[in-house]
Amino acid sequence: AIPSGMKLHILPPSANSHGCIAVVQDLGMDIEIVNAYGKTRTDEFLKMNPCHICPTLEIDSNTAIWESGAIMRYLCNIAPNGAGDKLYPNDPLKRARVDLVLDWRQTSLYPCFPAIGYGIFGVPVNTDEAKEKFNVLQDEHFNTLMDVFLKDTKFVYSDTPTIADLAVAPCLTFIKARRKFWDAVPDKVKEYHKNVLEAFPATKENFNALDGMCTGWDGEGCDAEP
Repeated sequence: AIPSGMKLHILPPSANSHGCIAVVQDLGMDIEIVNAYGKTRTDEFLKMNPCHICPTLEIDSNTAIWESGAIMRYLCNIAPNGAGDKLYPNDPLKRARVDLVLDWRQTSLYPCFPAIGYGIFGVPVNTDEAKEKFNVLQDEHFNTLMDVFLKDTKFVYSDTPTIADLAVAPCLTFIKARRKFWDAVPDKVKEYHKNVLEAFPATKENFNALDGMCTGWDGEGCDAEP
């Protein structure tokens, strides 16, 4: 059962928040979504989450969890009538593969994106480092995504989207901050990105917020060659 009064604290354009928002919306969960922009360093927020990051799921006045993968898993596990099974399968092997991709996303894929796209948040970025990280995406991670995770299926290890896709696809949008980098992204990766976002239409406003920030960014290196 879903504890009453739960709140999901998010940053609207944050790729890390998007998967959690999508799970709440897709499963029709009665959880308030709270815009935490500008509030994460307040005493009230720090009492709830000393690590001052979003997304944060406030379960009750004394309990909260954070990290997007943990939140998505928890939401699927508590969804009524086993509704979360479609996004986080109960089958042990299918679930292990979702967990595998979630771990890969955190340890291998996501570390490439700050140098490429965090300029949109006003974070200092270095074009040479961005190029190096994009080369890692091109030489390693896109191949893993296309040739392993998407080898036989439309979504990662699945014919239908899971929380693994909600972890991977939204953060690919960061590449759009570097126009020519995005041009160089393989078509199969672009198609995958499009398929996942379109599978969660209720979250389109949030997906579009990040997309607009990236495509509208005109900082140093926005037109650099990859």
